[in-house]
Amino acid sequence: MTGRSHNPYGFWYRLAAAIAKPVLFVLVRHRWRGHEHIPAEGGFITAVNHISYFDPLTYGHFQYNTGRPPRLLAKASLFKIPFVGMVLHKTGQIPVHRGTADAATALRDAIAAVNKGECVAVYPEGTVTRDPKLWPMTAKTGAARIALTTGAPVIPVAQWGAHRIAPPYARGGRGNRRVWLVPRQTVHVVAGPPVDLSRHHGKDITPDVLKAATEDIMDAITALLANIRGEQPPAERHSTRRSARQHAE
Repeated sequence: MTGRSHNPYGFWYRLAAAIAKPVLFVLVRHRWRGHEHIPAEGGFITAVNHISYFDPLTYGHFQYNTGRPPRLLAKASLFKIPFVGMVLHKTGQIPVHRGTADAATALRDAIAAVNKGECVAVYPEGTVTRDPKLWPMTAKTGAARIALTTGAPVIPVAQWGAHRIAPPYARGGRGNRRVWLVPRQTVHVVAGPPVDLSRHHGKDITPDVLKAATEDIMDAITALLANIRGEQPPAERHSTRRSARQHAE
C-alpha cells in the first residue's frame, strides 16, 4: 500500500525482508489481493489459514507490502533455532508456549500489542490443517478472545498455493518430496473485509461466545479460500479431536 507517512520497519524487519524477498520472488508467482482491507492505523488482528510450513513466508510477504508489520503468534520452539530465533525475537514475534504454565503469556502479549495499535497475526487452527483437502479445520479461540477483549477488527486472510512448494507433513521419498523448487508456483493471498462480530459485543466472554465468534472468523476465511479455489468447501469442518475419536472406536 502507499500513503504511509513513515517507515514502520526497523533494522531487523528490513534485514529479514532483504533475505527472504529475493528467494520468494524466485519461488513464487504472487497473486495478492485485498490490501485495501488492511487498516491504515490502529490495532487489529489478521486471522490466516495454515496449509504449509512455507506459508508464514508468503503471508509475511503479503503483509509486509501493506506497511503494517505483523506480530505473528509462533511456536516457542521456533525461537530456539539459531539465527531464526534471534530474528523472530528482534522483529517482535510472539512465542506460544503450548501446554506449559506460560501458555497464557502469548495471549496477554497479543492483547497488549493490539491495544498499542499493532497488527497481531494468528493462525486460528494452531497448526497446519489436517483436512485431507486442505480446507480450514476447527480452530482454537485465541483470535476471537483477542478481538472481543480489545474491540479490534479481525481481518480474515486466505492463502493457497504454498502447499505446492512445501507439501504439508511430507516425509520425503519418491512422489512425496519435501520441497518443490521448480516450476515457480502461483500463491494467492487474499484479505477480506473485517469479520462482523457485532452480535458478540457487550456479552460476557464465555466459552460459548468464543466458540461462536471463532466460527464466524473461520467462515470468513473459508469463504475467501473457496473463492480462490473455485470450489465448494465441506459442509462440516475437519476436527482433529473427532478424527482421533473415530480412529479409536
